[in-house]
Amino acid sequence: MEHIDLTESVGAAPLRPAKAVSPSVRAWLFLTPSMLFLAVLVAASLLVLRMSIGEKGAEWSGFSLASYAQLAEPYYLKSLLLTLRLALFSALIAVALAIPVGYCMSRLQSPFLRRVFLAAVLLPLLVNLLLQSYGWLVILGPAGMLNQALMGLGLIDRPMMLLYNQTGVLMGLVQTAFPLAVLPIASAMRGVSRTYEEAAATLGASRVRVFCQVVLPMSLPGIFTGATLVFAYNASSFVVPLLLGGRRVPMLAVMVHDQIAPLMNWPAASAAGVVLIVTTLAIMTFSEYVTGRRRRMLEASQ
Repeated sequence: MEHIDLTESVGAAPLRPAKAVSPSVRAWLFLTPSMLFLAVLVAASLLVLRMSIGEKGAEWSGFSLASYAQLAEPYYLKSLLLTLRLALFSALIAVALAIPVGYCMSRLQSPFLRRVFLAAVLLPLLVNLLLQSYGWLVILGPAGMLNQALMGLGLIDRPMMLLYNQTGVLMGLVQTAFPLAVLPIASAMRGVSRTYEEAAATLGASRVRVFCQVVLPMSLPGIFTGATLVFAYNASSFVVPLLLGGRRVPMLAVMVHDQIAPLMNWPAASAAGVVLIVTTLAIMTFSEYVTGRRRRMLEASQ
């Protein structure tokens, strides 16, 4: 039977394949939602910056650097230094506690146990921060669980004052930001090949020496990342210092709240927020520089 070309018989044009979308266009389409979200954050930051150079009652029309000059007063400098100190100490303590937990998570063979560890680490992120802070009030109060346990064991004669001071705030900051330190450290340690540990053990190194001289140095990028995340998170903390420290631990975020809520001084609050953001970004940039340099040194040595 003779084959008949229906396309030619009816005079219709042959079908052409659809033009493929280039990879760059697909990448931009994929990034569009996140870029829109970042654009909103950038716009909000620019608005805060504009209000910081305004005047009280004329935030959008006035121009003054009085709010920044006010931050040079001893009270505000003390608040900034206190914020940076507590954020730094909480980062160091959280990293010190996260290193053994991250090492255990990275060396677990059972998928079920890894999930259990991960769920336990992520649990503070699943509970409302306000509830966690009230839980610390129950634990650290003069008649709280910790003081009652210590007095029952005969270790102390009277309750210790752990609330409304820097000790209680520091404990709350470490606990709430602990998962941010564990996850990058565990990921970095999981990337350390077992062959390095086996080679060191073959040469006679003990387990402690293998950990300190092999695993820990090769995990420094993850350790720096975890410390940076905890520092940035706690530097802007508001709920924990407000509830556990009261007005006796005036961190900068609490001061920003006080400038807005009772005083309605938006320029002063915006200036304090800008200073806090710039300081945190500067420290994070330095940490990223050190982390990148360490990562390049590890890649060059392999």
